[in-house]
Amino acid sequence: MEKSAVAVKAVRRPFYRRDPLTSISLVALVFLASQIAAGVLIAIYPAFKNWTADQGADWLQTSVVAQFIYILLAELFAVWLIFKLLNRAKIAKARIGIVKPALKDILYAAAGYLVYLVTLTVIVALITMYTNFLNTDQPQDIGFDGAAGSQLYLVFLSLVVLPPIAEEIMFRGFLFSSLRQKFRFRYAVIATSVLFGIAHLQFGNGAPLLWTAAIDTFILSCVLCYLREKTGSLWPSILLHALKNCIAFFVLFRLKF
Repeated sequence: MEKSAVAVKAVRRPFYRRDPLTSISLVALVFLASQIAAGVLIAIYPAFKNWTADQGADWLQTSVVAQFIYILLAELFAVWLIFKLLNRAKIAKARIGIVKPALKDILYAAAGYLVYLVTLTVIVALITMYTNFLNTDQPQDIGFDGAAGSQLYLVFLSLVVLPPIAEEIMFRGFLFSSLRQKFRFRYAVIATSVLFGIAHLQFGNGAPLLWTAAIDTFILSCVLCYLREKTGSLWPSILLHALKNCIAFFVLFRLKF
């Protein structure tokens, strides 16, 4: 009877413990599915207005409201899918770091930002010193061209609030926690950070792959994973991610640099 009970328990163990490739595949599917679902839903409006394909594409590329709605839908759908996976496997949200926030989370985030900034500066300097691999002048396409005035509130939500929450739940929450069940800390960090960096290469926009953004987000992810491991909470990672994006927002849209 005891052996049977153990066998049944093994069969019913949470999906993220069975195979690391399963967790990686699930996160990739959630990421892609959320982008596709948001694209399909946002396309309803141009169809309702009987616009041509070119008119619809132009609206999506130039309208701050359209870009905000797209990001909102994509991030909400991604988080919803992750929560559905957790509920199906009967895994408590605390297992992936969704716990009550604490004041010390702010200190962890601030310290983490300094570590990230120094590490990024040193690594980029070394790469550019000894190779011609990186084009540090290559612009990153984040959308919202020409946004001004009250539109900047939507841009702020789109860049500083929504992505840090959704991406941390997906990558440092679900993915890193899953990989940590099978791998040592450093291997789980590397795997999570490589995938996070790949997600920021900006495929499919016709421009060369954005390796500067991939290296940036890889280093950021390493620090985020450490905070997740150190604190057992996602809040320091979310706050650090938001801080990094907030500074970028200020530089791009307020200083116009």
